[in-house]
Amino acid sequence: MNAQGDHRERLASLLGEIAVEEGMQRTPIEGVEVFRATKSVPRAPIVYLPRILIVGQGRKKAYLGGESYRYDAYNYLVLSVPLPAECETEASPEEPLLLLAIHVEPAMVGEMILELDEPSRPATPTPRGISSTPMDEEMAGAVIRLLECLQKPSDSRVLGRQTVREIVYRVLQGEQGGALRALASRDDHFARIARVLRQVHAEYASQFSVEDLARKAGMSLAAFHHYFKLVTTCSPLQYLKRIRLDHAKRLMAHEGYNASTAARAVGYESPSQFSREFKRLYGVTPAEDAEQTRARLVAG
Repeated sequence: MNAQGDHRERLASLLGEIAVEEGMQRTPIEGVEVFRATKSVPRAPIVYLPRILIVGQGRKKAYLGGESYRYDAYNYLVLSVPLPAECETEASPEEPLLLLAIHVEPAMVGEMILELDEPSRPATPTPRGISSTPMDEEMAGAVIRLLECLQKPSDSRVLGRQTVREIVYRVLQGEQGGALRALASRDDHFARIARVLRQVHAEYASQFSVEDLARKAGMSLAAFHHYFKLVTTCSPLQYLKRIRLDHAKRLMAHEGYNASTAARAVGYESPSQFSREFKRLYGVTPAEDAEQTRARLVAG
């Protein structure tokens, strides 16, 4: 077996020892989580958060804007902004999905680019907020060191954050590092859209207008629509609707909200409109979805 094969085997083994419970689990290192799944999940709507997603075993695929993005033992996924998309998972009890998730922090990215002190790069087209990148030997080595840190509390405290920084550095230096670089540029169109997306994601129940969002981005309405779609592949109103429906889905499944209270909590004025849009996106009514999700949680 070559060095990359050795790295893949070691990475999967470490993740299997750390991600021992079904679902997402926090770790002692801030902003780092691990995930295990033992069942395949068919293609379904999801809202991705800004993350670096590294798979040790199993396979996942994201779908956005007519493109698909595979992430597995050979490719990692980078999301620089919150994105509504679709996702499918391949996993089984014999070969569970094992995944490492690292939060993307714009401040860390910005500091690192300043430290690199590189000459200005030529202007490039505005990137999309998602990319799939081959896992090279340097990146795999950094991930393995992070997982080894997680096995010792003292290593996690002392070495954990700097190992996360190394992984972010490897992503920046990788062939798909453009979106992270754009995220740290104050005047870049991508960075302006990213700031608006973070605000919408945090204040999804607010009554935003597209004109308000364009002003927050410091763009004309036409430019805002253009660059928003380049980054997210959807319109501002479609984006806001997907974010609201995703939060409502979580409130009903995990907090016991019914359709009416969830609709109001996420900014809908009409519960009937909320129920129609929910069923159009997820294929079931809000009540049916909440019941199915709670049943899966109990079974898990």
